[in-house]
Amino acid sequence: MTNAAELPGQPRGAVVSGPATARATCVLAPNPSPMTLDGTNTWVVAEPDADVAVVVDPGPLDEGHLREVVATAERMGKRVALTLLTHGHHDHAEGAARFAELTGSPVRALDPALRLGDEGLAPGDVVTTGGLELRVVPTPGHTEDSLSFHLPADAAVLTGDTVLGRGTTVVAHPDGRLGDYLDSLRRLRSLTVDDGVRTVLPGHGPVLADAQGAVDYYLVHRAKRLAQVETAVEDGYRTPAEVVAHVYADVERTLWPAAELSVRAQLDYLGEHGLI
Repeated sequence: MTNAAELPGQPRGAVVSGPATARATCVLAPNPSPMTLDGTNTWVVAEPDADVAVVVDPGPLDEGHLREVVATAERMGKRVALTLLTHGHHDHAEGAARFAELTGSPVRALDPALRLGDEGLAPGDVVTTGGLELRVVPTPGHTEDSLSFHLPADAAVLTGDTVLGRGTTVVAHPDGRLGDYLDSLRRLRSLTVDDGVRTVLPGHGPVLADAQGAVDYYLVHRAKRLAQVETAVEDGYRTPAEVVAHVYADVERTLWPAAELSVRAQLDYLGEHGLI
């Protein structure tokens, strides 16, 4: 058995609902799958002495889960005052409208179509609900509208699907673009170097105790995959499906459709840079 400390990002064991940092508590949604891992991590984030909380990614439209998120905040002595979305995929955002009904809280997102209320989110915004400080970090690439949230007081970053607690994420072509994703990873790495971020609070999978190690692993992994795709094309594998079958032969076949999205993004990137 591999020690967790030896794995990329040093995952903190099993995914469980409960406190992850002084300000962030996970409520695990009951939607496990090969794509969502153990399920969606919904985050309740608040200052310890505040009476209001912010919820990040209410998750799927599952009434029991949404009510459990509300109940979790209430057990902490807090009312949900604001909902934030890392991006618009259903496993993160489908329940947002119903959650807004349950809590009366506005929903803020980068994509105007996902907002409920007058305010959206933009890179560089700072959310200060209940004295909490969450800094909005643009991290497009998985999707065009992907955001992360820097929680300085806990030296942590909530990454949605940009960095997962286990494995690697999909560049969801055509909405996601590899060049954007690589820039986003470098942006997250700068948070670990310049802003002291140590902990990743991901949208799926366990909390990571070594943020810089996780991001470095992702950057190396992407460089290796890109080189493999380039070599595959040079060897005569032309279609995305052919490249997936050759390059991703070690990946579970149920994940090949998702891998094909990433391959399409990689082929676009190679073409844009004149490498194929």
